[in-house]
Amino acid sequence: MGNPDGPDAAHRRPDGLDDVTVEALGKLSEALETVERVRGHLYSMHQLTGTADFMLDEAVSLFRKAGHQATADRIERDLIGRNVIPGHWTFQIVEEYDDTYYAEFRDVEKAARDELAGGRRHLYEAELKERRRTHGRAGHEAR
Repeated sequence: MGNPDGPDAAHRRPDGLDDVTVEALGKLSEALETVERVRGHLYSMHQLTGTADFMLDEAVSLFRKAGHQATADRIERDLIGRNVIPGHWTFQIVEEYDDTYYAEFRDVEKAARDELAGGRRHLYEAELKERRRTHGRAGHEAR
């Protein structure tokens, strides 16, 4: 069952799995983590753009109140509800990213883990933790 002070079974490399493959799986996992961050930024872009669009309503109202009808009209006509890229609001960008690039990236990463490491995740990091922690010291436990 391995060292009770070491990683749990889900984070121990299967017999025969070589160092380079563990490193490659770690790099693939790191790349997926970066894509996860990109996805979060896309959701931020989506929410912030929507917030800005709704703020324009108040700006239009204030411009009208101040007697600047042409400015208010231009904001209503040219900005409110505008596509951020041709044919797309931000929700469409997020959906297309999710359904194409993100979904495929996750599938490829999972398939590699399933095929090469029995589905185990973060083997590289688990082994790094084992090398870097102070064994037997409080706050440095494996599990």
